[in-house]
Amino acid sequence: MTLPPRTPLTPRKPLITPKGVDRPARTPLAPRPATSAAPARPAAARPAVGTASLKNDDFTALCELVRTLCAVDLLQYKRNQMERRVRTWTERRGTPDLTEYGKILRKDPQELDAFLDRVTINVSHLWRHEDQFEVLRNKILPELAERKRLKIWSAGSSYGAEAYTIAAVCRETLPKIPVEIVGTDLDKRMVARAREGYFTPEDARTSPKGMLQKHFDPREDGGWTAKPELKRMLRFENGDLLRMAVPTARYDVVFCRNTVIYFTEEVRDALHQRLVQALSPGGYLVVGTSERVSDPKGLGLTSPYHFIYQKS
Repeated sequence: MTLPPRTPLTPRKPLITPKGVDRPARTPLAPRPATSAAPARPAAARPAVGTASLKNDDFTALCELVRTLCAVDLLQYKRNQMERRVRTWTERRGTPDLTEYGKILRKDPQELDAFLDRVTINVSHLWRHEDQFEVLRNKILPELAERKRLKIWSAGSSYGAEAYTIAAVCRETLPKIPVEIVGTDLDKRMVARAREGYFTPEDARTSPKGMLQKHFDPREDGGWTAKPELKRMLRFENGDLLRMAVPTARYDVVFCRNTVIYFTEEVRDALHQRLVQALSPGGYLVVGTSERVSDPKGLGLTSPYHFIYQKS
């Protein structure tokens, strides 16, 4: 009996794809049909660690409490940024429940100070963004010198680094013209510190050579205190930029830098409108180097220099 010839075996594909040869795409497995025994349970969504959103009512209630206690309105800031700061701080303090943390703030003024110091923005130093002060020295002040008396507003002055820098530049440029500089901030602690005129070595790290020694006295701790003649040019007041009464056509120059970037667009535009109202005709508005006025023409502004606007 003769056996039929064998069918040749199909060569087995190598387990390892040779170098330089593309691996063929795998055919995805068909989904397994569902059985009637037990319906599949949907997987619970897991919030990312540290990113769970705060309850709207709890967060708003805490912000309203802070506003009642110290007149600082945290709701003016961009909500996501402020929520993140509040959440990080309360978790670090071991009281993530905002209702419970609010009770602590009511009873402990020191905790309130620490909380505000953490969640609000008070970053500054002497001669910050020096190129803008060079424009003030070489362009703006010489042009305004014919007014015989100048008034300048540092809006959102924090602990006074910007205002004292303005004063030093004015004394250098217009030593014979009276200049009054008003600094305002909603944080009473910052206003009190600004009145002292003291700056740490870190605050003075970018000061031009000679300017610091000329207008500030050295301290044993390495810090600096503004000289009396510089302090006499300045006045610091507590005030909310969006609620305080703003005089019309009163200031020759208004500085409001690195403040509105933390606000919502609606709050930012409202604030810029108020600042322009406070300017005298031909006065200048100086904003931060990452900020802009959204509708300068609508507010009657031109922009002769980078991040500096002039009122018509």
